[in-house]
Amino acid sequence: MQLRKSNLDKLSRREFDVLIVGGGINGAASAAALAGKGVSVALIDRGDFAGSTSMHSSNLVWGGIKYMESYDFALVRKLCKSRNHLIRNYPSTVQEIRFLTTIGEGFRYHPRYLWAGTWLYWLMGSGFTRIPRFLTPSRIKGKEAIIDVTTSVGGFEYSDAYLHDNDARFVFNFIRSALDRGCVTANYVESRGARREAGGWVTQARDMVDGSTFEIRSKVLINAAGPYVDEHNALTGQQTQHQHVYSKGIHLIVPQLTRSKRVLAFFADDGRLFFVIPMGRRTCIGTTDTRVDSPEVHVTEEDVQFVLDNINKRLSLSQPLGRRDIIATRCGVRPLVVKNGSGGDRDFLQLSRKHAIDEDASSAHISIFGGKLTDCLNVGDEIVEAVRRFGVGVPYPDYRWYGEPPRQVRDEFFHQARLMDLDGLTSAEASEALSTRLWRRYGIQALDMLEEIREDPRQAEVLIEGTEYLRCEIRQAERREMVTKLEDFLRRRSKIALVVRSDDIRRSPGLKEACEILFGDRASEKWEEYFAWQAESASSEVLSADAHADNPAHSETLKWE
Repeated sequence: MQLRKSNLDKLSRREFDVLIVGGGINGAASAAALAGKGVSVALIDRGDFAGSTSMHSSNLVWGGIKYMESYDFALVRKLCKSRNHLIRNYPSTVQEIRFLTTIGEGFRYHPRYLWAGTWLYWLMGSGFTRIPRFLTPSRIKGKEAIIDVTTSVGGFEYSDAYLHDNDARFVFNFIRSALDRGCVTANYVESRGARREAGGWVTQARDMVDGSTFEIRSKVLINAAGPYVDEHNALTGQQTQHQHVYSKGIHLIVPQLTRSKRVLAFFADDGRLFFVIPMGRRTCIGTTDTRVDSPEVHVTEEDVQFVLDNINKRLSLSQPLGRRDIIATRCGVRPLVVKNGSGGDRDFLQLSRKHAIDEDASSAHISIFGGKLTDCLNVGDEIVEAVRRFGVGVPYPDYRWYGEPPRQVRDEFFHQARLMDLDGLTSAEASEALSTRLWRRYGIQALDMLEEIREDPRQAEVLIEGTEYLRCEIRQAERREMVTKLEDFLRRRSKIALVVRSDDIRRSPGLKEACEILFGDRASEKWEEYFAWQAESASSEVLSADAHADNPAHSETLKWE
């Protein structure tokens, strides 16, 4: 908590070149880019970092193959290049994965036609990934026995990428990178609007933890509030060229359905792509695509039934998936960009996840609309250029602000890990070697964790039963990751709440110790706060009584506060 407190003090005492409102992927990447290039930058979010759309993705980093159907080739080319760029620069986190797509009878295109499209997709991606392959129903069954090929007429296999950890962790690492380079940031700080004063911006801020208010001064104001961009622009009186419409999507997390590390893709009953995505010892299935009028969404009975019906039609399981199999749900909105006033003019399902940046040079204000994880490096670079156009100096324009630490640092970490036989401490239930996991999550900071384990081997013990999180990782979260609520750690810095049933988390004897590490003498208060919030959240879901009796699944809903 000390990191947040010290940053709160700095927010009110300094004047910044740039203030960013919103700590999702757009705000986080912008902060990392600006701070890395020497710009004085601050960032606030009225919830936790990645606490909205950025924690509810499919964990896929893909070039937008679905936009091939609408002939948006320029967007596909751009997203493919962005995907390749992320794979090259984050090899431990963003990794190529095969997609196996099955086509059923009566689909609007023949599978060989779609297979030809994957070759064009591969070429538009500069041949960076493995080549596509056509598959007969028997070959599909040979690769994935759980797929029901009874009504299949064929399929194909192609490559995209996915996040090995969770999306919120990926976003937070940009926040951490920005902090390391001088950015002043705090979560649970609300912007209550801003005004122009003496050629700059004065933003009224409120600490959502203790209710105190203060002002933040900056030359430039960037609205990166994700699905709430329009709401914040109304507070500051900004007129923009773009606005958002919203699409709700949900995923269900269930026990592992297949041990193969590939994504199974189908076309759901509504014609949209539908995925079965590996998540360690769990499987993530979805998604839905429902137009909604507000970013505040929750899981409904119809959402769950849609996902279960679609997956049970397409898989040959010994027992159909039901509500008792649901470990957790993800539910969020995609903010989709449209020209101002044109929200209903196009087919909603054809809207893409492209981003748009509106600049107002007269007031030094920027709004970032739309976007997705795949395009985050482009957003960061574009924001730096926009800020430069406003006359803000960029001291280190050639500094490379993204990517994993240099190979020499990586080699030194793994060399030290081998010398101390770190992988020999890997728990029997772990999905990968301990050294690989620590490097991917923490990069250069993993070297400090080696020292902790050398001093005290207990630091390499799994603390919360059924997870892969060590005692030293929780100590790291307390010092460096601005964990303010227990949910921040269980759901965003880690993915524990997605892969462990709620009751199992609650009963874990290690959770109390984790709370003590994270919150000190406020541990009991934070523990009770989390489970009270969880009970309230679960009660808002429109699930049957039987479903709650079978499994009080942890459901994440979008909340601004």
